[in-house]
Amino acid sequence: MTAVPPSSSGETVLLARGELVDVRRRARATLLGAAIGDALGATLEFLTPREIRERYGRLTKIVGGGWLRLRPGQVTDDTEMSLCLARSLVSGSWSPEDLAQRFGAWLRGNPADVGNTCRRGIARYLTTGKLWAPPNEGDAGNGAVMRVAPAALVTLGDPSALTRLAVEQARLTHNHPLSDAACTLVGRLIQQGCLAASRGELRSTVDQVTAEIHRFRFEPYHGLATAYVVDTLQTVFHFFFTTSSFEEALVATVNQGGDADTTGTIIGAIAGAHYGPTQIPQKWQRKLPVPLVSELESLADALVLRSPIGQGLAT
Repeated sequence: MTAVPPSSSGETVLLARGELVDVRRRARATLLGAAIGDALGATLEFLTPREIRERYGRLTKIVGGGWLRLRPGQVTDDTEMSLCLARSLVSGSWSPEDLAQRFGAWLRGNPADVGNTCRRGIARYLTTGKLWAPPNEGDAGNGAVMRVAPAALVTLGDPSALTRLAVEQARLTHNHPLSDAACTLVGRLIQQGCLAASRGELRSTVDQVTAEIHRFRFEPYHGLATAYVVDTLQTVFHFFFTTSSFEEALVATVNQGGDADTTGTIIGAIAGAHYGPTQIPQKWQRKLPVPLVSELESLADALVLRSPIGQGLAT
């Protein structure tokens, strides 16, 4: 048995070796699920549910296109910024400057898409060398949450480290209490999913947070799927808790339209962790570029091995 540091509830988690193997599989499903959600949702970004019905009926296939005119299986800034974070975390000890440099190199490469707030934060670093974005009421977008999954994986077994890392990576581009809280909450749900928590346990975590942050409450659901982090979380939570499979959750979420690549990315990470790799349809996995899938799986393994849980596994 491997002893994992106390959870946020104060309980020490004990994992057998077989369970630790399952954690690694779920971590792979987390990053893969996020990328699939990105590729599926990007086609529908900025469309309304009515426009989606008129053009696609109900989109269930990764077909590319959309306003970015993507190739089938091509991902957007959601996955690309997550890759920057994951690569940074496995390259050595956590360094905000290293991540900022990776973001800068990515931006200079003329990516297909980049959000305005992310662009502004990266440009600030490139021109001034300042790492942290100053507090800004306009920073309550979802651009930091969409890339948080690697932070959740590398801190598995240490909730306090998750909170620190989730917020620090966010502040490179977003400095707003709602963004901070959303990054931490989504990270917690990914960690719980990787540890095979039940749907009820995940719902309990969401209920605890929404009891304090009323804006994240999603019942009744108002149908907004914008880039405002409140709308994003409400959409993700509504469809996660009203569906019963990875495919059903992802299809329902992206067909809500709006910022569909990001809502797809976030629910893909949470649902991937919760349902595991066997629930991710092969028809979607085959649409992603093989080198991307290979790197996502390799990074997931490396992140878990660097986590408190993974360090216990390694010994």
